[in-house]
Amino acid sequence: MRVSEKRVADNTNQNANAVVEHLRAWNSNAVEDVIEFRGETTIVVPHGLLRAVAKECRDALKFNLLSDATCVDRFPIEPRFELNYHLTSIPRKAKIRLRSRASGEHPFIDSLTPVWPGAGWLEREIFDLMGVKFHDHPDLRRILMPDDWVGHPLRRDYPVEGFRDIPATYLPGLKK
Repeated sequence: MRVSEKRVADNTNQNANAVVEHLRAWNSNAVEDVIEFRGETTIVVPHGLLRAVAKECRDALKFNLLSDATCVDRFPIEPRFELNYHLTSIPRKAKIRLRSRASGEHPFIDSLTPVWPGAGWLEREIFDLMGVKFHDHPDLRRILMPDDWVGHPLRRDYPVEGFRDIPATYLPGLKK
């Protein structure tokens, strides 16, 4: 069994290397860095090229599934936000991660909703909890927190104990 596990790991690494080589040949600025960790490949992409790289991955490299999108707050490091898009190619049996960074001063990045419509819900969650805004998103509004909520609760500088003046409408059983 160990031999077959090694073959699968080698095959995954070969697929990732082919993706990186293709992206570098397609646009020499498309890949800032490649991170290999525990058999997973992360391709760091400049934030201005994220949508173009995603389209290239979908169309030319057959990454037909966006399985997840996440955001990490690296406060106080700049650029503060790291956005990670997990892509799967079902025909090629390959997975990669596209990573792009956004600054804390102006947390804007291109939406991947035009490439994968399912990204809309994931990006709304990132916007709601982290405050990163997405250019060309068709419906960018809160998804988990109430519309009148102040702040973004998953940011590292958000108050740990929350805000003290919680309106009675958020506490069940209390009347005004």
